[in-house]
This record gives sequence, structure tokens and C-alpha cells, in this order.
Amino acid sequence: MQRHHGTSPRAANGLTRGAWPNMGFDNNPRETKRMTQTTTQPPANGAPGAPKAAKEEENFFVFLLKLVLIVLIFRSFILSPFNIPSESMLPRLVVGDYLLAAKWPYGYSRYSLPLSLPLIPNRILAHQPARGDVVIFKAPPLNQDDWIKRVIGLPGDTIQMRGGVLYINGVAVPKVRIADFEIAVSPNTQCYQPRYGATTNYETTKPDGTKVCHYPQFRETLPAENGQPGKSYNVLDLEGTPQDNTTPYIVPEGTVFLMGDDRDNSQDSRFATDVGGIGYVPQGNLVGRATLMMWSTDGSANWFLPWTWFSAARWSRIGGTF
Repeated sequence: MQRHHGTSPRAANGLTRGAWPNMGFDNNPRETKRMTQTTTQPPANGAPGAPKAAKEEENFFVFLLKLVLIVLIFRSFILSPFNIPSESMLPRLVVGDYLLAAKWPYGYSRYSLPLSLPLIPNRILAHQPARGDVVIFKAPPLNQDDWIKRVIGLPGDTIQMRGGVLYINGVAVPKVRIADFEIAVSPNTQCYQPRYGATTNYETTKPDGTKVCHYPQFRETLPAENGQPGKSYNVLDLEGTPQDNTTPYIVPEGTVFLMGDDRDNSQDSRFATDVGGIGYVPQGNLVGRATLMMWSTDGSANWFLPWTWFSAARWSRIGGTF
């Protein structure tokens, strides 16, 4: 049959070479033997295939290191997130708000860095804030905790409260009554309880049964500055308090006078550090300027019930600027 088809045994072996290309070693037994030994011998330590897994692991840790470095640089010098734990800045900020603060407007100091690492001498690229800015800062006297307040007085200004009205350099800041501020009672929000003799109950119940806090609200407008109109913002005035009438404060050089928008519920520059206030705050303590509201929650979410993450969100507050 082989002669009938014109096929020889050597031609039949050609089908094998077609499946595995002939590299010329089949005619040289010594080369064939050398090839067999080479292909069956396991890679020695240090051979190209040996450290492949180790190299991939090394690349992964290098990637993580770079990622951490990028995040640290971004948070230290560009934008950093902060959350609001108190009601001292009502109505602009409420407990459960999460905001982004710009880190560059006032320059950089050790307080710009994680853990306040002393890597930046003094303060570099320093700029003075403007009246009305909402600032994050390291609170005196310990300079450890991040607080947030509004800039009211700059170096050389004379600040005073008279009958609940703010005076800057002897001139009353306009204070106009507007619609009451209303916020729902929630795990993150409980209504203010008067502490100085007022009998007002700020918690009310709406027709649908929702409990809300109802606060008297006012609009203040600061003096013009550098040819620009003064900033306007809302404040709360809940009752007559000792801090509604103060002696004049003359703001020293290199410091700022800060106040909370919730005027009767804020420990700020009206109080000395030995009674829980912050006094005059060195500008070197400034960490950043509030820029964007990125999230807000009423505190009712449960980590194990994902749908509550959305029902707890205060959607109307997200995306607001300062």
C-alpha cells in the first residue's frame, strides 16, 4: 500500500514535523540530546522565570507606596475632607456634613501635614484670609484639634458685640430677620435647649408628624473690603446670652478673630482659652478654606442596610459651595 500511494516511511514522519516544525536538530543526535537536556532542566535561581511572582509582588507594593504618596500630597497641599461634629456653625453647617477644604489659600505650615509633622518651617506662601471666609484651623491652646469658624476680624480690627449685634471698628453689621431656619430632628440633630432663662421650645411637630427644630434666623452683611462688597451669610440668635454683650477686642497682628454662625452656641474668639474658647487665632494655625459640600447625612443610616445610606442622605445640602 505504501508503494501504491507513493509514500515512504520517511514521508510519514514528515506529518510529525508539520505539527512540530523541523529546527534541523533531527539530523544531529548530539544537538537533539543537548536540546532535551536544556528544555527539561528546571530554571536555576536567578533565571528569568524564577523571580516572576516576586517581581509582581514587588510591583504591587511599589504601586501602593506611590498611591499613598499621591494621596498624602493631595490632602496636604490641594484638597482635604473634613466632617462637622458640632452645631456651632448652624445654619450653614450641621452635624453630619462632610466638606472639602482648599489647602492653598492661606499658605502652608506644619499644620497642613498629617499629624502636624514639623517638616515645614514657619509658614510659606502665606496669604491673609478675607472677612467672611469659613476656615478650618488648629484650635488653641493645644493646636491639635481641627475646628471650623468664620473669619470676622483681621489684624487691627476692633470687634465687639452689643445687644446681640456685631460691631466692626465701631460700625454695626446689618442684621436682618429672615425666614426661620428649619431642620428635621434626627440622630445627628437635636434641638437647642435654652440655657439662660428663655422658655422657648424650638422643637415643633409638622402636620405630617415630622419633628423639626425651628430657629430664628438673620442675615448679616460684612463691610466692603478692597473695593469688593462685603460677604453675606445667615446666623442664628436663639436667646439672650452673656456673649451678646462684650468688651471691645482689638485683633493683634498675625492673628484673626473667629466666630460661629450659631452665635449663642459657639465657643469662639469671644472666649479666652482658659474658659474653653480659642481667643485670637494665629494665622499660622489656619489649615484651609471650606470650599465644597461633598456629603451630608442625618445619622440614621445602618451599615448593614445599604438602602438606608440613601434615605439618610440630605441631598439638598450636597454640592453647596462657600
